Amino acid sequence: MDAIPVVERRYVLKEKIDETPDVLVLKFMPEDGKPWAFDPGMFMMISGIDSAGKKYVARAFSIASDPSTPGMEFMVIKEPRHGDHIGRSHFVDSKIGDVFVMRGPNGQFRFDPKQNKKVVFIAGGTGLAPFISMVRHIRVTDSKTDAILLYSTRFPTEVIYKNELESYKELGVRVVVTVTRPADGDGWTGQTGHIDAPMLQKYVQDLHERTYYICGPLAFVKAVKDALALLNIDQSKVMADVWG
Repeated sequence: MDAIPVVERRYVLKEKIDETPDVLVLKFMPEDGKPWAFDPGMFMMISGIDSAGKKYVARAFSIASDPSTPGMEFMVIKEPRHGDHIGRSHFVDSKIGDVFVMRGPNGQFRFDPKQNKKVVFIAGGTGLAPFISMVRHIRVTDSKTDAILLYSTRFPTEVIYKNELESYKELGVRVVVTVTRPADGDGWTGQTGHIDAPMLQKYVQDLHERTYYICGPLAFVKAVKDALALLNIDQSKVMADVWG
């Protein structure tokens, strides 16, 4: 793929959604009204601006929107955990109309449906964001990509974009949500447990024919990569993006 220039621009917060108890969905529009070129899977560095005009420390967030849309959409953890420290995201207190500075697009985690005909997307938590962008791109381009999405979350209440995930069946995208901390009375009847080699074998019948994209926290990404290595998947077909 050709390189996309990294630039800095101002975006305005247009919509703020309490998607789950732990996650906000934020939707922005460019202040100048111009679109921004990026490939599905890339991320932006985002910083807020305080009342004195000073920028907050920039944080990286994967883009969930499709490149064909003028705005940008992100998933933000309300109480982000960094090591042993827990800090409240300044996005929690943000207001519609607030201006943020974005720098990007960044990353080599880029999806091209023309090249990747058979893929497995493997997400942990808000690591789902780049795959939302990728599947939306599949829909917009009508690329007929053969895709499987394995999505791991702790509790049933933490499933992000539940209705949209269900709509992916119309595209032929196979979606498997696995809950790692099921509890009596939570109503969950689907897959449970961490994504490991046996689970991959269960849902991916043609393991060696696919390209793998993994996104999530470091421990999650490492565990999935180890599982793929155990299954003798060619590492050149495994791409990963880590956060946290």
